[in-house]
Amino acid sequence: MEVITKEQVDKQIADLTARLTGDMFQDMEIKDQIHNLKMKSNGVKPMDSSFECVGCGS
Repeated sequence: MEVITKEQVDKQIADLTARLTGDMFQDMEIKDQIHNLKMKSNGVKPMDSSFECVGCGS
C-alpha cells in the first residue's frame, strides 16, 4: 500500500479545486474527490467501517 504524505494530499486538493467550474453538476465528481481526500487527510471515516465514507453516503 502506497503511503501518501499530507503535502501530497493537500496538492491534490489544490489541483482539484483549481478545476472547479462553478457548475454544481459538472463539479459534483470533483467535489466528491476533494471530500474524500479531506477525510483521508484528517483521518476521518465512519467507526467500525472499512469503507471510505459509508456514514455520510459519499
